[in-house]
Amino acid sequence: MIERATIEKILDAVRIEEVIGDFVSLRRRGSNYVACCPFHHEKTPSFSVSPAKGIFKCFGCGKAGSAVTFVMEHEQMSYVEALKYLGNKYGIEVKDVQESEEQAQQRLFSESLAIANEYAGKFYSDRLWNSEDGRAIGLSYFKERGFTDEAIRKFALGYAPAERRAFTERALKNGYKKEYLVAVGLTLEKEHGELADRFYERVMFPWRSISGKVIAFGGRTLRSDKNIAKYVNSPESELFVKNKALYGIYEAKAAISRLKKCYLVEGYTDVISFNQIGIENVVASGGTSLTSGQIALIKRFSNNITVLYDGDAAGIKASVRGIDMLLEAGMEVKTVLLPDGDDPDSFSKKHSAEEVLKFLQSHEEDFIAFKYRILSDGAENDPMQKARLINDIVGSIAVIPDAIVRNVYIEETAKKMKISETLLHQEVAKIRKKRGEAALRERERVERIEKFERSGISGREENDGGFSETGSPVAGTDAVAHGHETFSYCNEAEREILYYLIKFGHTPFKDPSDPGGESTIARYIFEELQSDDLELQNPLYRRIYEEYYAIKEHEGDKILKYFINNSDSDLAKAVADIVAQPYSIVSSFSKGLKQEEGALSVMIPKLIVLYKAKIMAQAALTLTEQLGEAKQRGDTEQERQIIEKLNVIMKIRKELSKVINRITI
Repeated sequence: MIERATIEKILDAVRIEEVIGDFVSLRRRGSNYVACCPFHHEKTPSFSVSPAKGIFKCFGCGKAGSAVTFVMEHEQMSYVEALKYLGNKYGIEVKDVQESEEQAQQRLFSESLAIANEYAGKFYSDRLWNSEDGRAIGLSYFKERGFTDEAIRKFALGYAPAERRAFTERALKNGYKKEYLVAVGLTLEKEHGELADRFYERVMFPWRSISGKVIAFGGRTLRSDKNIAKYVNSPESELFVKNKALYGIYEAKAAISRLKKCYLVEGYTDVISFNQIGIENVVASGGTSLTSGQIALIKRFSNNITVLYDGDAAGIKASVRGIDMLLEAGMEVKTVLLPDGDDPDSFSKKHSAEEVLKFLQSHEEDFIAFKYRILSDGAENDPMQKARLINDIVGSIAVIPDAIVRNVYIEETAKKMKISETLLHQEVAKIRKKRGEAALRERERVERIEKFERSGISGREENDGGFSETGSPVAGTDAVAHGHETFSYCNEAEREILYYLIKFGHTPFKDPSDPGGESTIARYIFEELQSDDLELQNPLYRRIYEEYYAIKEHEGDKILKYFINNSDSDLAKAVADIVAQPYSIVSSFSKGLKQEEGALSVMIPKLIVLYKAKIMAQAALTLTEQLGEAKQRGDTEQERQIIEKLNVIMKIRKELSKVINRITI
């Protein structure tokens, strides 16, 4: 909290025209000031500031308030943050009352890291502009990329010299403590206490927070040596959490808020090039998959986002998963595919801002049209591929929180894919129910894992209830499925999947369909099941599977110790039973092979395909039973829908049979 006396002192010192004048170009009109509103796009000024009353008012969008309100709205700050900002502007010391010693130490530590980063930013920038190597190497590179002096200075680009201790020695000489330089990731401390710069012989891209503080750096090498990482980035620290940061957000926030629109790109140069031609409402994820924290950051300024993709088809297919996260957050999502061979950086260098904006506006697509165009190649003539495409789109629709929006997209998909709207509604409802149940299980699992981390692997704890998640006691893994035919058909295959997962999960694995790729058995199994949106049918086995991936950082024997010493006795008994028994499904296809690492490259793919075939067979059996019931009721519409599903499943089963025959043991 801030003392009331301090708040009053700040409010007495504030002159609203000075505060707003830092962000908006004000023009005097009588005793007031006017400007184009910073909160919405307009050509004729309707934003008025009254120094006498200490208020602002926009007669266009209706925004109004005091200097504090303006800072909160414009800079997306809390009330306390806005007061601290104004206190700093007018030289008034703002202290939080009742700050504990621990809080004070933490605050001072974070502030020290921020100060170290600010110094580093100035060091790299100064080296770029004012040293011979900086101008010859770093500045020349930026100029070759087509960046103007204005753009280079706006984004505070810099250069880290080739000397391995240049920055650290300068920082230490100027009084910056080693502990802060190391903690923020600018300096590396090697064995025997030797210090070295993290960044050297690289052009530097500072990351800024919403308030403009330098929180991290990205350094790009200009050498062509493939043994050198192209980019080196700051590690996560008190200041920098990668999944909650966006490159360019400080420079973009005002434009995003004003235009109610955000363009999302991938890299540093994409952001800078767009800014250079005057398109400022653009941010970059920094080359990583989009995260919920980054989405929340964008949502503070606008619900509307347009994701820009270049012509790399493989890259697009890998990144479209981020669309679902945006939809789940309630964002209004559009996508734009740039011309083949172009990325945002190169495209903006060939065109003016007007041409770029015209292209973006005319080529924006909603996510259904975009996914259909990107993923539907050949789907019209391939029922199996078409089914996967429909499932993919339905999966995206299911995450949308607004029921009306979901319904609109279901109608559109039904028309586009020529499929029953009722069927799509049923599938969406099924997915949403499954997601709700999964979210509940996830919360329970996180609680168990946190309990495990606190107590350690050894020391088995009391079981809260002595019952399984399904509510029934478990004497052994077979007993779980007793009375549940839906689960029993796939039990044996699921047990074998878990066996190989627990015993060999972290074993290096070569995917036979991707000879050049390196993976692990755990990753291969996860990706194969996820690709078809499959989960284990047996509730207890599903919990073991999900638990495994939640603690996958524990390798080797630790995995087994975690499970057999688990506080959940049902889970512990099931895993002990699973790992104690030799397995049979795949072995019947692999006579003469040793069931260890040497045979895994063929056994695991065969097992996964067999499991998928069993899932399809069980689904067909269930649908056949439902078809009989529908015929008895005389429900012809239901019959038609079930037959439609059965046809798709039978075609998938045929394809799976072909795959099984191709995997030779």
